[in-house]
Amino acid sequence: MEIYKIDRDFDVLYVQAKSFPDGIEEAYRKLEKILPQNGKRKFFGISYGGENGNIVYKAAAEESYPGESKKYKLDSFTIGNGNYISETITNWRSNPGLIGSTFQKMLKQQNIKPDGYCLEIYINETDVQCLVPLAAKAE
Repeated sequence: MEIYKIDRDFDVLYVQAKSFPDGIEEAYRKLEKILPQNGKRKFFGISYGGENGNIVYKAAAEESYPGESKKYKLDSFTIGNGNYISETITNWRSNPGLIGSTFQKMLKQQNIKPDGYCLEIYINETDVQCLVPLAAKAE
């Protein structure tokens, strides 16, 4: 694992999966059907603990301009700036379970942000970067 810095907050548009993990693929298909494909848009996965021990999963795409979520009637989520622990998985489609096991390992780290989330950044069709925000250091 290594440290990855996100320099600024930015907004993403998302479709929330109806269930985890079974609803993830459907959420991405719905998102891709709604948004125009410009070849420049980054895609993300955001997950965190919800009610009754369920995992909330959001299939997300980078907002192309402020307020784009309103145009497409999608909710938005702000990915916060700061330091994240990070691990990149190559050829994740050959073993999708690697994403979950990577996050399980990351969530055991001592210095993660208690109210954080798991963030997937899809680098390309085969590689994904897994990140978890770190708690700010006390000054």
